[in-house]
Amino acid sequence: MKTIYPLAVALVIISGLTACSHSDVPEPALPSTPSSKEKASIAVIDYREEMRNFVIGISQYAKAQNPQFAIIPQNGIELITTNGESNGTLAQSYIQAIDGVGQEDLFYGYTDDNVPTPSNDNLYLREFLNRIKASKKVLVTDYCSSKTNMDKSYSSNNTNGYTSFAANHRELNNIPGYPVQPYGVNSNNITSLSQAKNFLYLINPENYSSKTQFINAVAATNYDVVLMDLFIGSNNPFTAAEIDRLKTKANGGKRLVICYLSIGEAEDYRYYWQTGWRVGNPPFISAEDPNWKGNYYVEYWNADWKSVIFGNDSSYLKKILNSHFDGAYLDIIDAFDYFENR
Repeated sequence: MKTIYPLAVALVIISGLTACSHSDVPEPALPSTPSSKEKASIAVIDYREEMRNFVIGISQYAKAQNPQFAIIPQNGIELITTNGESNGTLAQSYIQAIDGVGQEDLFYGYTDDNVPTPSNDNLYLREFLNRIKASKKVLVTDYCSSKTNMDKSYSSNNTNGYTSFAANHRELNNIPGYPVQPYGVNSNNITSLSQAKNFLYLINPENYSSKTQFINAVAATNYDVVLMDLFIGSNNPFTAAEIDRLKTKANGGKRLVICYLSIGEAEDYRYYWQTGWRVGNPPFISAEDPNWKGNYYVEYWNADWKSVIFGNDSSYLKKILNSHFDGAYLDIIDAFDYFENR
């Protein structure tokens, strides 16, 4: 879970320095005040707009190869409006580029797992989600483990028009045993995200000893959408044939298989991580996330980082497309919070 900070606009403040001198005692020279031309040359980065542009670029690249490929950013819901306010003007180019939004901790997990989210925080998020739910699918992941809270999570999300998953492990490393069947289980053929009535969020396959065990476990479920990782282990990607097998529910209906992709942080266990990489090298690696060891905030507007994610045949997104996933679930969208508040 990423903390939602107060909304802010990143500003660069230039302080002028004035020097006082005595005619009889020379003073050390002080830096001169920047000229108007120099001030104008100092770039002010709009971190939110840069993230919107990043997502738009990812979407354009993917949909050029597969027009049905779904793009779903998780968290950072403030990006749907141009000013980051729930009643602001909708950011239409960004919204047109995505097929849904993901939101963690809406009803449970914001302050702690299996604990109801404070009403003010819940309302804050729902004011944004309600602006977009009529046109885009809203996927909510609540973190709760008691049956009572899981039931409340599903019913509350359904009442509000959201599609949800009650994760009983924050690690997202298991298929919950409760409920026995997914909430809203059906045998429909799910060919677009808008048709989904439920989903499974299983991006950490650490509890599965092999691809075969993982595939068999997921294939035995009736979830309409499966959110999973491209890899099992550090460098063992699922093949197109393996992903194709997962696109059929146990009851025979078709489903979507969506790939998790972190775009706001680099992860040192990924195939792209190179020996010698550290904070500042390459320049786009900004700082290690204090809450997730081995995860590093990146300057996501940097062209070199973008080329890691999309735009060429060796990029992460191209590997996802080659493995026949139906979409990408984009994480650390809210990295703009870090840069605005560092």
